[in-house]
Order: sequence, then structure tokens, then C-alpha cells
Amino acid sequence: MGAIAKGLDAELARRGLPPYTGVPERDSGSGFEEKLSPSMIGFDALCRSRLTPAERDLIGDWSVLVPVSLDEEIRLPIGSAYTDETVIVGAPQILALAERLAAALELPAEIPDEPGNLALTFWFLEGEAEEFAAARPGRWAEDLDTAFYVALYLRAAQHCLRRGCPLTFS
Repeated sequence: MGAIAKGLDAELARRGLPPYTGVPERDSGSGFEEKLSPSMIGFDALCRSRLTPAERDLIGDWSVLVPVSLDEEIRLPIGSAYTDETVIVGAPQILALAERLAAALELPAEIPDEPGNLALTFWFLEGEAEEFAAARPGRWAEDLDTAFYVALYLRAAQHCLRRGCPLTFS
């Protein structure tokens, strides 16, 4: 992460912005870890119908999410988990996109909002989402895989901003 932090600070300086110094000390609070196992077909279709191509790239291509506003993504020539570069985006921008998708799906607020490790994954894949959907049907319940990804991006951005910590996609 040191090379990414240096690259981020260099790019922020190039843009005339202060360095990113907001990384909090590690605490014992819950982290944010989820498994991307459901199909993304419905989520991709939702993004194509509600977001511009640039917005789709922004929500789908990041490898580091930081709790600061960035007018545009930062691409660093440092390998990440899935690509040859690291793409850094601002959580406020991802939150705005995820909120639009959540509104389009009428995503209920009762979906776990302080996820902790694997909370969304378990909620959606272990049956709680199906039970909740039966009691509270709606557009969101028509495709629980799509609802999972909307909730995932929404909660990731909220967690990043609430905790003031970056998240990595790995």
C-alpha cells in the first residue's frame, strides 16, 4: 500500500490538492469484507440503463476507494488484484451513483447498513433476503443478485466515508 499512497499523494499534488493523510489508526471495529459470488448480469443491466458509460466505468473499475472527493479517477501504474494498474476513486462519487441505483431499485433501508465482515453476503445468500423480500416485496426483490451488488457498492461507500478509511477491491 505504500507505493499506492505515494502515487496518490503525487497525483493529488499534481492536481493542486493536499496530500491524503486521513488514514485512521487500525481499530477493533468491524471491517468491510464481502464475497462477490452472485451473478452480476442484472447489476450490469441496471448500470447500463441508469448510468452513463463513464459512470459505469467509475463504479465498476475501482481498486481503491478513498473517503475524499475526487473529480476524476486516479490511475496508477501499480498492479492491483485484477489488473495491471490501480484505479483510485472518491467514495462521495461512488455513493452518489450507488444511491441512484438504490433509488431505482427501491432498495429498502433495512438491508444491513453496518455490514461487518460478510454480513451482506450472508444476508443475501443465506435466506434472510428471501424472507425479507416475501414480507416486503418490491422492485428490489425481483432480482436479489442485483440488489446485492447495489447494496454492496452503497454500503462500501458509506463505510469508507463513515470510518474515514480507504477500501481496497481485492
